[in-house]
Amino acid sequence: PTGSLARGLAACEASCGGERRKLFFCEVEQWDSDEPIPREDLEQGMAGAHGLLCLLSDRIDKKLLDAAGANLKVISTMSVGVDHLALDEIKKRGIRVGYTPGVLTDATAELAVSLLLTTCRRLPEAIEEVKNGGWTSWKPLWMCGHGLSQSTVGIVGLGRIGQAIARRLKPFGVQRFLYTGRQPRPQEAAEFQAEFVSTPELAAESDFIVVACSLTPATRGLCNKDFFQWMKKTAVFINISRGEVVDQDDLYQALAGGQIAAAGLDVTTPEPLPTNHPLLSLRNCVILPHIGSATHRTRNVMSVLAADNLLAGLRGEPMPSELKL
Repeated sequence: PTGSLARGLAACEASCGGERRKLFFCEVEQWDSDEPIPREDLEQGMAGAHGLLCLLSDRIDKKLLDAAGANLKVISTMSVGVDHLALDEIKKRGIRVGYTPGVLTDATAELAVSLLLTTCRRLPEAIEEVKNGGWTSWKPLWMCGHGLSQSTVGIVGLGRIGQAIARRLKPFGVQRFLYTGRQPRPQEAAEFQAEFVSTPELAAESDFIVVACSLTPATRGLCNKDFFQWMKKTAVFINISRGEVVDQDDLYQALAGGQIAAAGLDVTTPEPLPTNHPLLSLRNCVILPHIGSATHRTRNVMSVLAADNLLAGLRGEPMPSELKL
């Protein structure tokens, strides 16, 4: 049955390396580790493969596609983001692509709100004060942060995840939602009475900014020195999209110089972030290890969908979720 076959395939990080087994009509080579497959092993294992199930940590470029050869007809990625895939090269070769949008929306939106609250209310700092003896008595202004009630929230990218974030923030008493993107989305924005504005206007007027856009040539480096200079000194910046959307050197300068109040990041460049990175030295910067979709249910559903996409592609059937190239 497809379900049990999908569960077997979903354990694969890529269709190469390690254990080999026969599952109905296809043979699977599994990289049997939580750590990413070494590039050399991936290239060797791809030779002659018809399908690939990969993660966002696997860079699927021209060199790898050349190593795979003409047999490769489907790539299934266990992610909604596809910036790790050389889409132009993949399209040129007529290879189909499956991905996993929608199923991780709720988990990622929950994480975004959690990160925002953690950052704006300075929870990591407060926890550390309890542990190191800094908590001596109740003080009127000690550990004060910023609240959501009557605030303006700016969302960069009002797609599925951006809308889900706004939906969760609305009950906190947010007074005004702003959003920016490639074009206005009046139908989606109506639920929150969200206003479509320019990027400078969003940066300047928002008390909280949540970046939830896709990584594209237009958004790469979008949040840079100019962006942070437009922001209020009391504003909090959150990024749950991709690390490359943010110029991290500029973000560090903005945080260290008091140009903005705080930042929370679930994504960085590179990943993992080196433990000696300057951002990690700042008390007003909260960094998580890219755990937006990290709930047991979400990761299980993503795995099964990725496997079903791969199997459908191998059979030449419609995929449950295909990226149209």
